[in-house]
Amino acid sequence: MPPERLPFEQEIGAMEDLLARLEADPADQLSATEEIRRIRRELVSLKRKKYSNLSAWETILVSRHRERPQLLDYVELIFDEFVELHGDRAIGDDRALRSGFARIGDFRVMLIGHQKGHSAKERMECLFGCAHPEGYRKALNKMRLAAKFRLPVICLIDTPGAYPGIGAEERGQAQLIAVNLLEMSRLSTPVICIVIGEGGSGGALGIGIGDRVSMLEHAYYSVISPEGCAGILWKTATDETKPLAADALKLTARSLHQLGIIDDIIPEPLGGAHRDQREMANTLKTYLLRYLRELRGLPHDELLEQRYQKFRRMGVFDERPPSANGSLGAAEAQ
Repeated sequence: MPPERLPFEQEIGAMEDLLARLEADPADQLSATEEIRRIRRELVSLKRKKYSNLSAWETILVSRHRERPQLLDYVELIFDEFVELHGDRAIGDDRALRSGFARIGDFRVMLIGHQKGHSAKERMECLFGCAHPEGYRKALNKMRLAAKFRLPVICLIDTPGAYPGIGAEERGQAQLIAVNLLEMSRLSTPVICIVIGEGGSGGALGIGIGDRVSMLEHAYYSVISPEGCAGILWKTATDETKPLAADALKLTARSLHQLGIIDDIIPEPLGGAHRDQREMANTLKTYLLRYLRELRGLPHDELLEQRYQKFRRMGVFDERPPSANGSLGAAEAQ
């Protein structure tokens, strides 16, 4: 299958194809050594220029790239001795949300995350990473198990949102996500949450409350998808309204870091995580180990207090008294 090229990568793709042709022909490779070197330099410069100035909508396209590494890819590249734990002890085993014991470096952890799937068959099995209520129940059960044995919890988030079906709502999807938020806020073990791709709506937030919350450079994290937002505001999601919604939502890692929603922006390889999965895995592993060392040994009360204060600090408020006409003036509470 040819590599997937995003709409804004046309110039990059043309240069990559030219470079591939020159490198594939031994005769041309000998006679065009300098040309190959020049093209490589220009390609790196072009990627750096383009990927350092992505729009919000372009960032979303990168986060959805079909070759972007997912949970099970990171299991192979980062974690050792992964033992998957199945089922929610009530309904069934949701394949969109996976969980299990794992080891990373010297740490034994509980790993939980969304799996979208790469092949068409796997995507249908995983419902493109959209978890059902039983997935969130399973995740919470495994978090409680981890807390019992004082194992840190690592959550890798990659979902466009929770499954939007009638059956999911009938089985209490919204309530289960709300319960997860409450229980994760007071879980007596370190919790680390990383958005590795899409971070859509309550589907992402259902495993997103932690002592450290970070994002990969070209991931997004939002209360609603741009398509959903455009459908509400403009009644239709088009090539014109989707980028407008993405810009308004402030859903990129850079915007959320400036707003204090996330702790760190984890850099990706030049051109996105899908271009070098092993390099991306090594970078992610470095951050995870750093967080685990920072949180290791914190007393229970201090861990919970820091987590509480972390989320209390989010948001901006204007506490100035209202003007004579009763309005807040130029600045309004946010």
